[in-house]
Amino acid sequence: MKALENREVYLKYIDCLNSRRLDDIAEFVHDELTYNKKLITLKGYKDMLAENISDIPDLYFNIDLLVVNEETVGCRLKFDCTPVEEFMGIRVNGKKVSFTEHVFYKLKDKKIIEVWSLIDKDAIRSQASS
Repeated sequence: MKALENREVYLKYIDCLNSRRLDDIAEFVHDELTYNKKLITLKGYKDMLAENISDIPDLYFNIDLLVVNEETVGCRLKFDCTPVEEFMGIRVNGKKVSFTEHVFYKLKDKKIIEVWSLIDKDAIRSQASS
């Protein structure tokens, strides 16, 4: 049953991101969490997401694959978007790119407490340079 609850929490979290309701992110994320083994605050996480949205105004989180268990959510997110200038240190300059993110979340008390993210930067680089 807890896996179903985690799935619902995650789907609502993605909807929050896609609706640009970053002020509501505390509903889904703990005050402190780890992101790729680095301890950050909720504010730092929110600022990172806000920067991503600023860099990519048409950013939309498309769930391509979703696997959920009692404490972990695993997801492959697919992005088709247009970074304005630079994204993740890569000069894109308004070119449309497609890439994926493989991300795992650990949930505690129905909120994200750990994130492990791997973004396919090679896909972005190859499209930006072509």
